[in-house]
Amino acid sequence: MIAPTSSISVAPNIDKQAWQWRGHRIFYSVNGNSNNVPIVLVHGFGASIGHWRKNIPALAAAGYQVFAIDLLGFGAADKPELDYSLELWQELLQDFWQEKINQPAVFIGNSIGALLCLMVLADHPEMARAGVLLNSAGGLNHRPEELNPVFGLIMGTFTRLVSSRRLGQFIFNRVRQKQRIRGTLKQVYRNHEAISDELVEMLHQPSCDPGAQKVFASILTAPPGPKPDELLPKIDRPLLVLWGDRDPWTPISGATIYQQYSETKAIKFMPIANTGHCPHDERPELVNPLIVDWLSNI
Repeated sequence: MIAPTSSISVAPNIDKQAWQWRGHRIFYSVNGNSNNVPIVLVHGFGASIGHWRKNIPALAAAGYQVFAIDLLGFGAADKPELDYSLELWQELLQDFWQEKINQPAVFIGNSIGALLCLMVLADHPEMARAGVLLNSAGGLNHRPEELNPVFGLIMGTFTRLVSSRRLGQFIFNRVRQKQRIRGTLKQVYRNHEAISDELVEMLHQPSCDPGAQKVFASILTAPPGPKPDELLPKIDRPLLVLWGDRDPWTPISGATIYQQYSETKAIKFMPIANTGHCPHDERPELVNPLIVDWLSNI
């Protein structure tokens, strides 16, 4: 078993432990039976280990060893000023797996975390037994060809402002206000009962850490990374794709590529009705059994 170097409560019965990566402090959690198949949970933009608080107990109770990790720049992890990218986080996951797991694992991710899991399956199949994608992002950022001119202009202006040394912190302080976080959640969560004070605080608290504004600005200007249709031809592991069908950020139309590949690869696609961007947190009573049942049959 892994001996804890630090322990911080993120939810009942879920604690975090510290791990040093390239001189930076990363936090992770591990729960469940160490003799069974490991699962690695990878959160999305702005989230953290705590976003899996409704899933970790269910997956551990099903007999899996469940790891969850704060990506560098998010959650309780350090927030150094550097160039953030999907490739940087992929290297973090690779090193974490090699040091803490070192056997084929099931990678489960939401949003950009799902795209990271897809990258791991495509580029490092030795790390993966299978993958589960929840409303996978198509990139870390929108590609220019994906934006209409008006939205592109708005996003370009906002990015310049939040990256400004004079105005960046002021703009970021407005963005991270709790009422704005709650308002954004109401846009992307169809199940508003899932928008608790605990969730809002979980997203807000890391934004108050030193360096959070620089991380935010760096990610907004980062390259989008590989496209799913570039990664899927490389995949030779079973893949479960779950998609909230009312997601305004990554609409279900973006899942077409996975449905097309399901004809030739071991990919199972399942929409989650009346659900937004974070099915695992909005509808855990649906998502947890779907994942456990699927894993039992691969």
